[in-house]
Amino acid sequence: MKQRFYTPLIGLSILALSSNLMADNSMSDVNITSKKLADNTYMFMGAGGNIGVSAGSDGILIIDDQFAPLADKILAALNDIQAGTPKYIVNTHYHGDHTGGNAHFGATGTILAHHNVLKRLKEDTKTPKSALPVITYAEHISIHFNHDTLEVVHLGPGHTDGDSVVIWKKANIVHMGDLYFKDRFPYIDLNGGGSVMGYRDNVSAILDKLDNKTKVIPGHGELATRNELLKFKHMLDDSINWMRGEIEKGNDLAAIKQMGVPKEYKDWEWNFISADKWIETLYQDLSTKT
Repeated sequence: MKQRFYTPLIGLSILALSSNLMADNSMSDVNITSKKLADNTYMFMGAGGNIGVSAGSDGILIIDDQFAPLADKILAALNDIQAGTPKYIVNTHYHGDHTGGNAHFGATGTILAHHNVLKRLKEDTKTPKSALPVITYAEHISIHFNHDTLEVVHLGPGHTDGDSVVIWKKANIVHMGDLYFKDRFPYIDLNGGGSVMGYRDNVSAILDKLDNKTKVIPGHGELATRNELLKFKHMLDDSINWMRGEIEKGNDLAAIKQMGVPKEYKDWEWNFISADKWIETLYQDLSTKT
């Protein structure tokens, strides 16, 4: 099943309504599909952000947990692999399409995330305690689990101000969180501490840690390769250089929208990040720094 691209704003709305029948019905047709990537490692797709899974003799660890109404379906998919509930839940950032299941899984497991994820989740006074990270970090934490070491890395503002990337050292797999929307313009949450330049630089820094055999789990989209992530980084480079050039020419936002994105990237727009939205994001952030 082709994965849907759900927005963080929609995700937060659904999270807020998760106890309501309407929210449950909106997720009733979603299937959680599983792809085995290595002996103990899987990728789940459904609605919202992709889930990374480590399952083995030490138990179950998941990276992100999609929307609240999907928690039972996610647990059923996990139990098809291995009985039990997750011991650890890693949040790659705070958006609701990646943290919606926190309250469910955090009731029996331990949630880990960057300091700013805890800060932003706590800003919503309706967030239950079980949905909040228990272990937080500034830059890096290592999880030794199921015969591998998962390096959880924060590189500074990018998609938000609390992004983490997770690298399986032995399995040679990386979960990018929303620092990667495969073949799509990314959502950069400027109001959530995101940064266009930081986003590009963080993707570049992770690329330096990968090789051509690395399996890349995007935040949204199908499983990818390093070369496909590199293609995404080239789009970011080209978009930044193009927008800087237009700003330097004195073109305002309306004129740049009229012009449209470079033709080679016209098919990168999607239902949430249209070409106009991508232009707005680039202009808003880069016009203050050019």
